[in-house]
Amino acid sequence: MSFPLLTVTAALPAVGAVVTAAVPAAQRKAAKYTALLFSLATLVFAAIDLVRFDPGGDRYQLTESHAWIKDFGLRYDLGVDGIAVALVALTALLIPFVMLAGWHDADPLEDVNPNRRWRPTQGFFALILLVEAMVVISFEATDVFLFYIFFEAMLIPMYFLIGGFGDRAHAAGEEEAARQRSYAAVKFLLYNLAGGLIMLAAVIGLYAATAKQLGTGTFSLQEILAARASGKLDLATGTERWLFLGFFFAFAVKAPLWPLHTWLPNAMGESTAPVAVLITAVVDKVGTFAMLRYCLQLFPEASKWATPVILVLAVIGIIYGALLAVGQRDIKRLIAFASISHFGFIIMGIFAMTSQGQSGATLYMVNHGISTAALMLVAGFLISRRGSRMISDFGGVQKVAPVLAGTFLIGGLATLSLPGLAPFVSEFLVLVGTFSRYPVLGIIATVGIVLAALYVLVLYQRTMTGPVKAGIEGMADLKVREVLVVAPLIALLLFLGVYPKPVTDIVNPSVKHTLSDVHKTDPKPALEAKK
Repeated sequence: MSFPLLTVTAALPAVGAVVTAAVPAAQRKAAKYTALLFSLATLVFAAIDLVRFDPGGDRYQLTESHAWIKDFGLRYDLGVDGIAVALVALTALLIPFVMLAGWHDADPLEDVNPNRRWRPTQGFFALILLVEAMVVISFEATDVFLFYIFFEAMLIPMYFLIGGFGDRAHAAGEEEAARQRSYAAVKFLLYNLAGGLIMLAAVIGLYAATAKQLGTGTFSLQEILAARASGKLDLATGTERWLFLGFFFAFAVKAPLWPLHTWLPNAMGESTAPVAVLITAVVDKVGTFAMLRYCLQLFPEASKWATPVILVLAVIGIIYGALLAVGQRDIKRLIAFASISHFGFIIMGIFAMTSQGQSGATLYMVNHGISTAALMLVAGFLISRRGSRMISDFGGVQKVAPVLAGTFLIGGLATLSLPGLAPFVSEFLVLVGTFSRYPVLGIIATVGIVLAALYVLVLYQRTMTGPVKAGIEGMADLKVREVLVVAPLIALLLFLGVYPKPVTDIVNPSVKHTLSDVHKTDPKPALEAKK
């Protein structure tokens, strides 16, 4: 049996979570370095996965398959295509930066009893590792039920990260801040649980449908796809549409797609900056990834049936998120609404059903993860120095902390998809791919670009330029640890902005497979069609 690379990649952070949580309460520094070490080890194995993956090879590679519960057709099946392996690498890359950025976020404000049983620092880092493990195995799973288990299980550590480790730079008193954190955490949990329960009904329905037609039920993605291709499995139109809606609803909540987005601004606003990055750059990507892997592959005809409505919702999300970002007074909520707009672009690219659109959407998932991490983490450094998230409390920062201001500007320019930075390429591909099939929607979506320039540049102007406001005079510039967090992310934004080929070469073959599943080809150019 070959070495189980995918299992090890997912298991390392889970083991690290247990080890970190077991570190004695007084040894906070040891707990941090233990967690960081496990995250770096996970990154090494994710890099090995990436190197071992052959874009020109089989659709699913590095596969592992073991019987789990035979009576119910449950298997431990893992495998990655180009899209999954890229997102596993993104997840493993971001976690060490999240940890370094949040190095002191969970330290107790005072040590009354160093031997107390509650260990917030150990808990904080252990929960981050636990989320990483569940996200990685969600990308790797090729058994629908196995995916569902971790799709739902990741809500538990995220709930505690949001509700238990909130932002200390809060305008309200501690009691009110705790109430708002609790509200945000419960709202996050309820929204995603509702989506998950509906998906569970659809998962059971899919099993029943396969049992009826194949004689034995299965949750195996590859078995279901093979049965569909051979004609042994042919879902009735109504059945396929209901199952599709069950899956899509859960993924649209996680993504999040308008109007199921309202939990995100609360969750990101009340979290620490590293946890906010974990939400939008890592966890939410599971939703858009699952649309490609499960909705389009399992239910191709229903996907085409629902495409017009989904595209309209995506475009509404693009404009709506950008408009609300323009009007925000809270820095973190502004970034949250900007992310809602960006997820609209990703979903639009997926359901444009073109190679440019889906390649752009997949590349957007990677680039958005990097750019949002860069902007939000620098924003976190800024907020922690001032003790406030309100834009009106800042001004003139570039005069006292030029490195902080410069990195904030680059993160903001990446968010508005400036040419030369990574998100531009992906956003351009999404718009081209959408316009080639749905020109009106493509044109409307471009308004989101204009609004992005508005909310990013106004944010920079109000916080970084002008006279130095009271409370800003003694603001320290970025420290070595903080530069180590931001510099690699900015380097990646620049590199992928001018040379995205390493990522597109990996994801493009998987995109072609997905388009083949839904029996779609790129529309011919208008001039060629006339000939």
